[in-house]
Amino acid sequence: MKAIRAFYDRAEYPDGVIVEMSIWIVPGSVPGSSHAFKYSFYYGYPGRRVVGYDNERGKGDHRHVGDREESYRFSSVEALIADFLSDVKRERGAR
Repeated sequence: MKAIRAFYDRAEYPDGVIVEMSIWIVPGSVPGSSHAFKYSFYYGYPGRRVVGYDNERGKGDHRHVGDREESYRFSSVEALIADFLSDVKRERGAR
């Protein structure tokens, strides 16, 4: 089985902010993760990430908020999207 893109969405806001979410179903879990998804979520400006969620090979599930990188506990795709959008909402309100 090849990787299959299960979800993709991208939006650009008038203030220059980009929100991009990509989820792939992969044939085996990404090293460091225990599920069949590869994902990359981005919120920020061109060249400057404000919030990001991903499961990079070897690092497993984690998130970036500002300069912090911390482990993320993946439970479901729905929770992943909700958690990311909650962080985005918080950051947009903080401006």
